[in-house]
Amino acid sequence: MQATMNEVAQRVGLRGKHQAGRQAYRHGWEPGWVVIGGCKVHVKRPRVRQKASGEVRLESYAWAQQENRLDEAVLARMLHGVATRSYAATLEDVGEVEAFGTSKSRVGQRFIRQMEAKLREHLSRRLDELRLVALRVDGVRIDEWTVVVALGVDSEGRKHVLGLREGATENEATVRSLLEDLVERGLRYDQGLLVVIDGAKALRAAVRAVFGKQAVVQRCTVHKKRNVLDHLPESEKRWVGRKLTQTYREPEYSAAKAALERLADQLEEQHPGAAASLREGLEETLTLHRLGIPGLLRTSLSSTNLAESALSAFEAKGDRVKRWRSGQQAERWAGMALLYAESRFRRLRGHRLVPMLQEALRRELGLERAITEPALVAG
Repeated sequence: MQATMNEVAQRVGLRGKHQAGRQAYRHGWEPGWVVIGGCKVHVKRPRVRQKASGEVRLESYAWAQQENRLDEAVLARMLHGVATRSYAATLEDVGEVEAFGTSKSRVGQRFIRQMEAKLREHLSRRLDELRLVALRVDGVRIDEWTVVVALGVDSEGRKHVLGLREGATENEATVRSLLEDLVERGLRYDQGLLVVIDGAKALRAAVRAVFGKQAVVQRCTVHKKRNVLDHLPESEKRWVGRKLTQTYREPEYSAAKAALERLADQLEEQHPGAAASLREGLEETLTLHRLGIPGLLRTSLSSTNLAESALSAFEAKGDRVKRWRSGQQAERWAGMALLYAESRFRRLRGHRLVPMLQEALRRELGLERAITEPALVAG
């Protein structure tokens, strides 16, 4: 309160000293509160009145009451794993003054309000200036709800959380709504866009409906491997898993494709389900191979693991929730984990090779010819 006392002295002069022509005077004290150390505390605040127009607003006191500082303190602690019931125990010692506003319910309300505001701001921002080369779409299961997440990689290899929706990847309407929102916010894909997805047919249909031929689809090799192994007995999983890993590391497209087809043939007689799973979408699991993208960048972009690893931060925090009440709550917690992860994202491994991917996408869509052919005619 020292700043407020100094402001009072500036307005009415020092106590006990005459100040000619002054227009305001002290008017006693009244109960008040200020934000200190992540909580509200009760204080006595001085009052000042104008001779002509009544109560004077003390700017320093108004600043000390700004609740956005308290909201930010709550959000920061929650993002670092502090439970609502433990919030008060993390606060700084504010001395003998009485603190309040730190109950579990109050902290929870502040967190929800702040988190929803942050998500609205982040997930409604314009994307016109963002030059994306890759888009990853995946779903995460939270209790009985699924949240579909869209993460982008720009031309410099930086990763961005772009959007999320509560709903399953098996629901075309949900995914399509999410992708259409990105386009409405200015996402550009006229130079081609690599879209990394799992094997959900509805997801593939939504990508085709929104982006058309400008989307070049890469099926997630991690999901493919998981799906194939799910059809096998435990005794067969190890060698098949090892074979799939080795094959997807194969640098040449033709060699990788031939190896996958041989493996499917090997599995056909004893494990036809695994063979069928491997053959389904096989070509799209090799899109980056076919485009000629080399090892490190190909490995980084051939799966939706970025979404899963970003949401792994959710697991520890989500475990504290005793009862999931709605899809909105699941969406909010997933958003919290994603924004927390985004602030710690590193550039994509192999990001120096991103220009090679851009060139390959243009070539895939025939855009290279569109650029070079006029020059040939002019010559």
